[in-house]
Amino acid sequence: MISCIIIEDQAPAQRILQRYIADYGNIQLKGVFSDAIQALEYLKSNTVDIMFLDVHLPKLSGIDFLDVLTNKPLVILTTAFSDYALKGYELEVVDYLLKPFSFDRFVKAVVKANKHLGLKENMGDDKVEANTILIKSGYNHIKLLVDDILYIKSDGDYTILYTGDKSYIVTHSLRHWEQKLPQLKFCRVHRSYMVNITAIEKVSGNCAIINDVDIPIGRKYKEDFRRVFRE
Repeated sequence: MISCIIIEDQAPAQRILQRYIADYGNIQLKGVFSDAIQALEYLKSNTVDIMFLDVHLPKLSGIDFLDVLTNKPLVILTTAFSDYALKGYELEVVDYLLKPFSFDRFVKAVVKANKHLGLKENMGDDKVEANTILIKSGYNHIKLLVDDILYIKSDGDYTILYTGDKSYIVTHSLRHWEQKLPQLKFCRVHRSYMVNITAIEKVSGNCAIINDVDIPIGRKYKEDFRRVFRE
C-alpha cells in the first residue's frame, strides 16, 4: 500500500485530505503535520511514498522546505494560489492541486503519482475466468464476480468499477473493459460509461437506471444499446 503524509497548517484542509485519502482506499496515512519543521524531523527517520504539501506554512514555506529536503518523497503541492505552479514544477513535483479541489482531481494526482512509483498496470494484469475477474487496484489484487459489477465510469487516466456497495479505481480505459468483459452482458452506453445490462432497473428517456444512479445513454451508442437491451 502507498504511504503518505500531509503537511498542512489549516485544519479544514487537513480534514479534506484525510477524507479523500480514506475514500481512495489504497493509501496509508502515516502522519499529519502543521508545519514543515515537524515533517522534516519525521522524515529524518521515516520514509513515505507521497507528500501532500501546502505552499503557505508557518516557520518554513513549502517551497523552501523542498529546497532543503534531501531524498524527497513524491510531492503533490496544495495551495490556493495558482502562481506557484511554475515554481513547483521547477522543483519536480508530481502534481499541483489548486484549492478547493474535488475528489476526482485528487484521484488524478494520486494516479499520476502511482505511475511515477511504477504501479501502472499492464494490460495483461486482469484475468477473466468463468464468472470472476481478477483486478489490480493500487497494490491490491481483488477477485470480483463479473455479475457484481454494475457499471464502469471513465475519467481520464483511470476507470472506476462500481459494485453494489463498493468501488474500485483501476488504471484502464473503457476500451480495455470492452475487450475483457462478456459482450453479451456489458454494453458501452456513453463515452464515459459502460453498464451491466442485467443490472439495469429501468430505462427512462436517455438514461439507464442502475442502483438509483442515472447513467446517460449517448446518441452514438443508443442504437447498439437498444438492440442489446431488448435481446
